[in-house]
This record gives sequence, structure tokens and C-alpha cells, in this order.
Amino acid sequence: MKLSEKIKAIRLAEGLNQTQLCNMIDLSISTLGKYETGVYEPSGLNLLKITEHPRFEKYSLWLMTGKTAPEVGQIAPTLAHSGQEKEILPHSEKKIG
Repeated sequence: MKLSEKIKAIRLAEGLNQTQLCNMIDLSISTLGKYETGVYEPSGLNLLKITEHPRFEKYSLWLMTGKTAPEVGQIAPTLAHSGQEKEILPHSEKKIG
């Protein structure tokens, strides 16, 4: 997963819109939009704004390395609220209409 996708995944997992996240980490909406679409890579300073914010610290390891360590509170966004991956159910073979 690209860094741009990870930033967006964190925001969505926390139930935030772009404006809310930007207000929390003191970042402009246009800059966040460029990060999330992959137009620009975040600077080290702006990555720190995310990883050092108390609400997002739990994603620091995953954001930087793609790894998790649940035993020390380092998780991926899909684990944030439910504690497990989302289950994908198979499609029904029944035709509709």
C-alpha cells in the first residue's frame, strides 16, 4: 500500500473528513488532498504531525513500515475499532430481477 493510501485509510478508519484531520494536525486541506491522491509525498515534519498526534500514534509503525505490533498497541487502520479484519462474504448465486 502506498503512503498516500495509508494516510487516507487512517483518516477514514477514524471517521474523519479531510477538514477535521487538517484541523487536528495543522495542515491545509489542499496539502492533505495532494498527499492522499499521491501528487506529493508528505514531508518528515508533516508525517510527524500525524504519528505524534495522540489519536494516531497507534498507526505509527504501520504508516512507516507496513507492519503491526498489536502487543504494543501498534495496529493497522482496519484493526482500529473492531480488533479484527473485515469479513468479506461470498456473493449469492441467486439472480435478481
